Amino acid sequence: MLRDLPSLYGIQDVQELNAFFSMLAYYSGTEVSLDAISKNSGVDKNLFNKYLEYLEAAFLIGLVHRIDDNAKRFQRANFYKVFLTNPSLRSALFSPLQATDDAMGTMVETAIFSQWMHRDWFTPWYARWSSGKFNGEVDMVSLDEKSMKPNWTIEVKCSNRYFERAEESKSLFQFCEKNNLKSALVTTIDKEGTVELNGIKLSFIPSAIYAYVVGVNTLDQKRKM
Repeated sequence: MLRDLPSLYGIQDVQELNAFFSMLAYYSGTEVSLDAISKNSGVDKNLFNKYLEYLEAAFLIGLVHRIDDNAKRFQRANFYKVFLTNPSLRSALFSPLQATDDAMGTMVETAIFSQWMHRDWFTPWYARWSSGKFNGEVDMVSLDEKSMKPNWTIEVKCSNRYFERAEESKSLFQFCEKNNLKSALVTTIDKEGTVELNGIKLSFIPSAIYAYVVGVNTLDQKRKM
């Protein structure tokens, strides 16, 4: 990042690029608004867009774009999530996380998204919307390439809470109902099983196992290509 990217892309301010990447790494898995970052830093938004392109081309980060609760894309991509392609990069830049740290949830999400990023043929999305006083979000959605309708959805959790109280997964149920999905997957710390509510089946699986399965299946599929 400090040598190859500047020489390949003619980046003038290496320290600014380094600071930008460090910020993205620290907040990996959270929603980003370049408008807000540009306003707070005083740096032109178009320059940050170029930095994102460079970092993505170097496979240091991956961008995930947003849809609403009806699986519709936004005309202007003002918000998206940025994920490290390897969650250990955050610990390398800062310090290792403990299981009880607040950032562990987004790092678990980063670990799972990083496995999916190895599938060149797959484009993940995330859903986020506001309906009155209710703000909903679903972590990962797969859209059919032709119809652009949801195939499946996943809620990534570093908690057993929703296994024990599935009815609290309000955003997930709302998204499934609006898009005629009869099932969804939710990750946990160490709980596994299924729960059915209102005609929608939630399948629960530990996050570590799920990340491993996605990685193994990706390698198997690539070998067959």
